[in-house]
Amino acid sequence: MNLVQVNSDTPAPDIHTLIGLFYPQGEEFGTPTKVKAEQIPEVYRQLLSHEHHMTVTVESQYGEMVDVQVLESMHVANYYSRKILLTKQSDRSVVQFGIVRLNFACLANDVQQEIIGEETPLGRILIERNVLRSVELSELWKIAAGSDLAELFGVTTGTEVWGRTGWIHCNGEPAIELLEVVAPVT
Repeated sequence: MNLVQVNSDTPAPDIHTLIGLFYPQGEEFGTPTKVKAEQIPEVYRQLLSHEHHMTVTVESQYGEMVDVQVLESMHVANYYSRKILLTKQSDRSVVQFGIVRLNFACLANDVQQEIIGEETPLGRILIERNVLRSVELSELWKIAAGSDLAELFGVTTGTEVWGRTGWIHCNGEPAIELLEVVAPVT
């Protein structure tokens, strides 16, 4: 594994900025409240309170590979952002929602092209391309799901879901801002 630990003074990604990339009216996403790990139910704490790629984490949780479904994306200057779902390969059920913003100045061209191809989960690309990286957990969130997030998860608006913000450092640089929300576990 090509992971490197960082002692980062990087400020936490701003959750409202990430949400605002794809939700001009933030309430469609939902209402986030920052929480501590001990405030999160155990199954969600195990899924979120760590410094590993969520692709690997949800694949371990569900015992199978996941695919990415890119719902929206944008590429402005050196920044590429996308709103995604991770779905189980067996039945296409949603296991995670995410918004990422990548600084392409920190990634090689071949890695950029594979990400833009929108066929493979980001974590898997970084692992398979052997990008020198570390995942940094910044904050944990309880989210009252807004109408869009609720629809994507197949739950009612206002349902409590759990997420995290963080960074992926590539080659020692804070290259990727993350907002990851796990689907309710049944």
